[in-house]
Amino acid sequence: MRAVYGLLRRLIAHELRLIASLWRWAARRPPHGVGEGRGFGHARGQAAMMFGFAFVCVVESVGMSVLLRDYPVTHQVVLVLDVYTVVFVIGLYAAGVTRPHVLDPTALRVRNGAHVDLRIPLEDITAVRREMRFTHERADGELNLPVSAQTEVTLELATPVRHFTFMGREQTVHLVRLHADDPDELVRSLTRARTALSPLPDQPA
Repeated sequence: MRAVYGLLRRLIAHELRLIASLWRWAARRPPHGVGEGRGFGHARGQAAMMFGFAFVCVVESVGMSVLLRDYPVTHQVVLVLDVYTVVFVIGLYAAGVTRPHVLDPTALRVRNGAHVDLRIPLEDITAVRREMRFTHERADGELNLPVSAQTEVTLELATPVRHFTFMGREQTVHLVRLHADDPDELVRSLTRARTALSPLPDQPA
């Protein structure tokens, strides 16, 4: 029973983050959690798919309204579900837009919509590289965050970091693959930040 309550709490928290992201996106508020850091978007690649899916949901809602016009109770229930689905889909996109990856002087905050938010200390990153991948098989210790089935940046970690899945399962991660709208700039900025954190020792005279 405790596990069920935990899952319900995570689901409710996720829904609230989606609603907050939708409000932030509609109100054109600054991205969430950037502060003094620098944000790197990762939602551009899924815009067409998300809005296309939302359009299909709207068309389906209209069709169901016509089919169920003689069944008012069923019509109202289905209408509520259809409206919720459209809001949910747009909220997923809004979460991606308003919750970018964030690079600050000490850490990279890796995010994916409203359900992944992982802070990785720069000192724990041993390698960062530009690596285009379209397939991502599950493997222990690896976290893949593709957008439209694609990742372009790979991070190798010296010290594994803890990550909790959407269902609440804890895992340790030593390799992260992620998507960014501008992966080259993310790799360059991350490399500069790591160098500034641990500069090379001075050469002897």
